[in-house]
Amino acid sequence: MRGPELLTYDLGQGVCAFSTERRGGYSEGAYASFNANAYCGDDERMVRLNRDLLCESLGLETSRLIIPHQVHGARVRRIDEAFFMQTDAVKAATLEGVDAVMTDVPKVCVSVSTADCIPILIYDRVHHAVAAVHAGWRSTVLRIPEAVLQAMAGAYGTRPQDVEAAIGPGISLEAFEVGDEVYEAFRTAGFPMEKIARRYPATGDGSGRMEKWHLDLWQADRGLLEGCGVPSARIRMAGVCTYLHSERFFSARRLGIRSGRILNGIFLTD
Repeated sequence: MRGPELLTYDLGQGVCAFSTERRGGYSEGAYASFNANAYCGDDERMVRLNRDLLCESLGLETSRLIIPHQVHGARVRRIDEAFFMQTDAVKAATLEGVDAVMTDVPKVCVSVSTADCIPILIYDRVHHAVAAVHAGWRSTVLRIPEAVLQAMAGAYGTRPQDVEAAIGPGISLEAFEVGDEVYEAFRTAGFPMEKIARRYPATGDGSGRMEKWHLDLWQADRGLLEGCGVPSARIRMAGVCTYLHSERFFSARRLGIRSGRILNGIFLTD
């Protein structure tokens, strides 16, 4: 087994940022074949084997791979050396209900799991700190990119102008059909709906008589980063729709909730 296939992002020297693809692991069925997420119903042994495989390929200790249990909120957790001195129970509690993790400790890979939601990987090239962000629509409405940058500023002195960011694979505007209540959640939260929302014929209705809202989460999250002061030229966009490319990346809408997850990670290499 040679290891999972990775989509990587060039965020500069001294940092490694990636999203895992589906191929190159041990899992089977709807989890085939690389799934490192323990919260989606996959066999625990396969998950452990996949994590070991990933860490071996990246030159990391498996204990230094940080994967939170996400809840579509906006809680940010800092990982420092003291975290690794805790018991497994305390570590699990620390990562419960967390949708973003950050660190300035080398060789600690902070990560988030996605399967249509939007992953954001952040690198402060001046203070050498990183963060992984899970930005599904609920977390985006809560402006989680802003919360992360504020947390990094408080912990490390991060300034938006010093940030390099990658927005990884996720569901595209064309594929992300939503109900009126989701549209209203973004509108009332002050998002520029003229930039991130369009109406398309409803899925399965070729007549065009019925239309549904579609949302562009990529643009919504990019706009939040830019609104904080992150330069546009320093935001990389993978531009890959998980729903339309579910043979390459996991998609919960295409494969169902009981399927694998993409792992999006970032770590300081030294």
